[in-house]
Amino acid sequence: MPTLLFVLWSVLMLAGAPLAQAQVTAFVGGRVIDGTGQVIERGTVVIRDGRILQVGPVSGIAIPEGATRVDVSGKTLMPGLVNAHGHVAATSGLRSGPEFYTRDNLVRQLETYAQYGVTSVFSLGDDQAAAFALRDEQATGPIARARIFVAGPVINGATAEDARAATDAAADMKPDILKIRVDDNLGSSRKMPEPAWRAAIARAHERGLRMAVHIFYLADAKATVEAGADFIGHSVRDVPVDAAFANALKARDVCYCPTFTREVSTFAYDTTPAWVKDPFFIKGVSAEIVAQLSDPARQAQVRASRNWEAGQQYKAGLEVAKRNLEALVDQGVRIAMGTDTGPPARFQGYFEHMEMEMMVEAGMSPMQVLVSATGDAAKCHRMDHELGVLAPGRVADLLVLGANPIENIRNLRSIEQVWIGGRRRP
Repeated sequence: MPTLLFVLWSVLMLAGAPLAQAQVTAFVGGRVIDGTGQVIERGTVVIRDGRILQVGPVSGIAIPEGATRVDVSGKTLMPGLVNAHGHVAATSGLRSGPEFYTRDNLVRQLETYAQYGVTSVFSLGDDQAAAFALRDEQATGPIARARIFVAGPVINGATAEDARAATDAAADMKPDILKIRVDDNLGSSRKMPEPAWRAAIARAHERGLRMAVHIFYLADAKATVEAGADFIGHSVRDVPVDAAFANALKARDVCYCPTFTREVSTFAYDTTPAWVKDPFFIKGVSAEIVAQLSDPARQAQVRASRNWEAGQQYKAGLEVAKRNLEALVDQGVRIAMGTDTGPPARFQGYFEHMEMEMMVEAGMSPMQVLVSATGDAAKCHRMDHELGVLAPGRVADLLVLGANPIENIRNLRSIEQVWIGGRRRP
């Protein structure tokens, strides 16, 4: 008899009969921004066991009996933010070094992302075993940190043969995507040779993996897209983009990721940035970092360093990047919000909000930015069936905001609740 009862119970569970006994939460009465550009002004979102069960107007959703109700009247519900180009890194404060690449430190970084509403991060490069382990663990149980997806080591090589071997070594680690750099760092280093990067892209596709590309120059962006690049990981910063580049991106739905705040980090610290005293920034960093960034002696060292001149060139490149983003948006290119945060002085969480505000300043509407940071960022990494959208079947990663970000993108800062996998973060 006990065995028979167990079988009957299992059948009922698989059939979904005891719905009230499952972990069901209904968010009722809030504005719902779904991640694709659609808005329900007074909606309900029902989640069950970590996934979204129903989304719709209050009048059209029958809330399951026994569900926990969360009254979000007057608030905004939206998907958790997806950073299409971030990093978990060997960084502690403003320092870096291999000793900082530890599981505990990576978890701390992912918790910081989540604190700011970033619930998924695609770490594009320099990923080691600890990050792969965290990626694998999130598939088997609840987490209270941002999800992570990894690219493994950045692929390099002086020859096509070298690049194919490096691509195979990275692919053997089972990453989510691969990455190459096609950039000479303003003439200060040797760019990956064209036969090598072409071989890497081709080999990635042979291994069934997509290739993200770090670029700076329009000519390199065009050439890598023509060769099959799947994701452009930075802005074109040397010259205006043209219709041929936009059309090439659109032909294969290759996404463009501006990473404006990467440029900010190269020139902002020769004085005290205004945002260093911003409470929204301070909540995510130590008092030591605030003091260091405000220290005149440190700022003098920045101005005297040989990197200062490069920072001024990147500052000029940022203005080109802003104009190029507006041009590509106008031509219908899909944009993925990303920041390149993780290395020292590229502050995880806060810089994502700064990035989105800069994207609006560059000409995108708040709704366009919201889509780029949710549904489109997930789609750009072929993960929109799981992330970035409030729709049945997707993981229940969502934010509850106290203000409407469609009216002002800075209202994204009004985070009241962060839910990851159907569980509210403490």
